[in-house]
Amino acid sequence: MANHQGGGGVGGLIGHASLPPPIPAGDQTVWADAGPLIVAACNELQDGELIHAENFSLFAAMSALEIMDPKMDSGIENSGYRSVEEAIENNIAPVPLSLDSTIDVQCFLDVIDHLLSCEATWHKGHSLAQTVFSCIYLLRIERTSPHALLHSYCRIMRAICNALVSVVSDARTNEEEDLFAMAYALPLKGEGDDKCLSILNSVEETISRQLRACKAQSSRKKSLEDIEPLQRNPDLEEDYCRALLCRLRFRKHYFHVFMCMRKPQGKGLELARKHVALCLSELSYMSKSLEFLRSLPYGSCQDDIESSTTASGCKPIGFDASLNSTLSAPGPPRATHILSWKKAVGYFQKLLHDLNFVCSFNMEPVLEDVLHYVVQFQKLQPDLVARTHLQILLIQDGKLCGKDSFHDVISRALALPELTADKEFQKNEFIVQLGQLIVNLLKILCTNIAWQRRKLGKILQDWGLLSLQLEMAFKREFGDRLNVMVDENMCMKVSRRLLIWTEEHTYWIASRFLTLGFELELYSPSEYCMVYWYMYVVLMRLMEKMQMRIAINSETSQRRGKKKRDHVKDPARDGSLSSSSLLIHCYICLCEGLAMMLAALHNESKAFQMRSPFNGEEERFIQHFELLQKAHVPDHVSYYLFKESSVHARISGVVKNNYFREAQRITSSLKGSFAGDPNRMLELQQLEQVAEHNRIALNVINQVGADDQSLRVSFEFTHHPHFAIAVVKRS
Repeated sequence: MANHQGGGGVGGLIGHASLPPPIPAGDQTVWADAGPLIVAACNELQDGELIHAENFSLFAAMSALEIMDPKMDSGIENSGYRSVEEAIENNIAPVPLSLDSTIDVQCFLDVIDHLLSCEATWHKGHSLAQTVFSCIYLLRIERTSPHALLHSYCRIMRAICNALVSVVSDARTNEEEDLFAMAYALPLKGEGDDKCLSILNSVEETISRQLRACKAQSSRKKSLEDIEPLQRNPDLEEDYCRALLCRLRFRKHYFHVFMCMRKPQGKGLELARKHVALCLSELSYMSKSLEFLRSLPYGSCQDDIESSTTASGCKPIGFDASLNSTLSAPGPPRATHILSWKKAVGYFQKLLHDLNFVCSFNMEPVLEDVLHYVVQFQKLQPDLVARTHLQILLIQDGKLCGKDSFHDVISRALALPELTADKEFQKNEFIVQLGQLIVNLLKILCTNIAWQRRKLGKILQDWGLLSLQLEMAFKREFGDRLNVMVDENMCMKVSRRLLIWTEEHTYWIASRFLTLGFELELYSPSEYCMVYWYMYVVLMRLMEKMQMRIAINSETSQRRGKKKRDHVKDPARDGSLSSSSLLIHCYICLCEGLAMMLAALHNESKAFQMRSPFNGEEERFIQHFELLQKAHVPDHVSYYLFKESSVHARISGVVKNNYFREAQRITSSLKGSFAGDPNRMLELQQLEQVAEHNRIALNVINQVGADDQSLRVSFEFTHHPHFAIAVVKRS
């Protein structure tokens, strides 16, 4: 221990301690025995006190390691084995697992089940080294060759881990959960791994024959003499075969799911869905085997079934997480709690349902449909693996779904397909920049919602700046170089459409940013008023831009259609677009109604007031909307405008404006348009319930009087994640 001279306080112990003469340790370094100092410190230090040098700071404490803390000291909790070889020499991972064939099969099932729990724990954010590769059999897979079952399973397990690390690294979604893709120099690849399926199929076929023979013997059709049994107890043979088969088949189909989903342009999605269905079926069989495995007398079972990492409840052999604890660089090892087997099965069921949703994606999409699809997908609260595969599907080789370049996507969105083949349009600086912004947006929408909201707030600056640049420079940039320009208005037409489309998506991003705050529970009830007011302003601008785009596209389609008849401009001619606009209008009614109700309660009953000693209402406004304000989304919106809009709100006025009644009317009118979309129909039902509950609550408050001291009003998100309902009670 190097000798440092300290200052006053507790650190003064260093300066005043009587140290023995220095021990020579070289020409330049002098070392001292710190034993007496440590003893003195132990006698005098109280809880929370620290010995430190004069130059020690809180910043330095951020990178300090606490010795003897299991979460920080990698050497405090270990099995005593310094290497895998030492653990193997001490028979921690025997091959075969037992000389008794029945116990050997049982132990192998425990290894499989514990690996399933470890894999789910890895997916949940823990390191690969301390979860799946805590299995010594995986670390030294060549040792398992004499055991066909164990060898085949370890092979395909390693291949799946390698495939998932690869796809997450390619998508770079591991920015948010960086531990997932860290391989820590683990043996993720090996010679012959490309044959893992054929090896597993061979083992599966052997067990299948054994199961058929068991069934034949039970019906007295055939003897088992010519088929070697799995284990020595004939009464357990059939149940063991079933338990093994469902686990092996699950792993096989699970591997196929990822292989099919990696095929370019979604060519393997239909086959992947079939394998997903088979995986779910095998998981149900695995759950049914729980009762049989729990009834077996072998091994020492855990008392708590809910915390057991195996179906049998027995502790698995061949695992030691401490062997890899030092591989968890760049930080100290985490305290890893392996999920129970029941929770692991539940996790994989949810993962497979999420992957099935990804596989149902329409590979001929419009960008607006893609954005809606990703938002619907995020409502499932998917984990990293499913979100990564969706991103890989959406963006392949710099193209949407690997098919359409983003300048084609933009030209279709502008309803100007003649621009698709125009080289000048493709190379235009703004089109290239906008294409990159769309790519970034899709990637961000595939991240977890906390990371997503943070990133959306930042890219709003880019979208806002691009809108400003388009407004000022697009005409000069295009000039008369477009090949399709047949009249002087073509440049202005492209400029106007591109500007409107860009602004519309800027407001869409802003609305997504605001609504995610509710899902992340970032807003307190006293802030709901300002949030709903800001959402109202953003959604108004979004609907305005959407209607402008609809009107322009409708005008173009009329000119290209029947030129002999004069058509009245009617945005409702496009059913899907008008429905989307009406849905935004419904959001607007709910936001305005909630904002004005909350403002009226604040004004009349002094409810939902901010009583923070640290910051006031204006500071909260700035903190929540600073990123939107910097991007000028929208322009000329400030805290003072919010106060001016809400200061005169009264309950009676809110009742008269019928915001919630209007929202109900819109939801009723939209049911026919969204009849074929179950997700939209579910949301319409939720919005209708929000409007109905708030309308009733508003009438009750109006009849009783908002200033009634016995009235208690609270807001809950019981029907919709973004729109609260008022709950009125008397104290």
